Amino acid sequence: ALRSHRDRALVSFYLSSGVRASELLGLRHGDLDAGRYTITVTSKGSRARETVPASVDSFVWLALYLADQQPPMSPGGPVWWTRRSSPSPLNYHAMRAVLRRANASLGTNWSLHDFRHTAAARFLADPAFTLVDVQTVLRHASVTTTQIYTQPRLEDLVGKVLEHYARPAVSGPVIEPSYDAVAVRELLGLPPS
Repeated sequence: ALRSHRDRALVSFYLSSGVRASELLGLRHGDLDAGRYTITVTSKGSRARETVPASVDSFVWLALYLADQQPPMSPGGPVWWTRRSSPSPLNYHAMRAVLRRANASLGTNWSLHDFRHTAAARFLADPAFTLVDVQTVLRHASVTTTQIYTQPRLEDLVGKVLEHYARPAVSGPVIEPSYDAVAVRELLGLPPS
């Protein structure tokens, strides 16, 4: 439902980096490092310049968008532009309009902040990430803010409950065959089997 490489690049960056809507829209050409797959954003609260990782796909969509740009971008200028006959830098309201059109086409109700929430939930669902890792990527001042994203979804819990009941019940401690079962049960104070 996204109509251009620009829109695909933006959504990909939102979903893979977890940056805030205004942070991504404020990117300048010097803020991109395609070799390291990072972008440098001005953080909302602190106004600090911080580097954030993003997906390879995001940079592929970005390259396709930049290749389509007429006239070519100026060094240090804004990355994101409107697609009108007289382009202007893309702002928050224009990006919301892009999302409204996609929502209307898909029958969904996504917001720009939903992308950040989705990125956080994906990171937290990956066992390779710790809560502190996700806090660092999202640039939260406190880990308690990041914990907001740890709330389980009902559909995930239903799957876990079904798996739980599908497993055979264990009637007691399992003693590995390489051990002497009688000696282990005696050592643990368990009744003979």
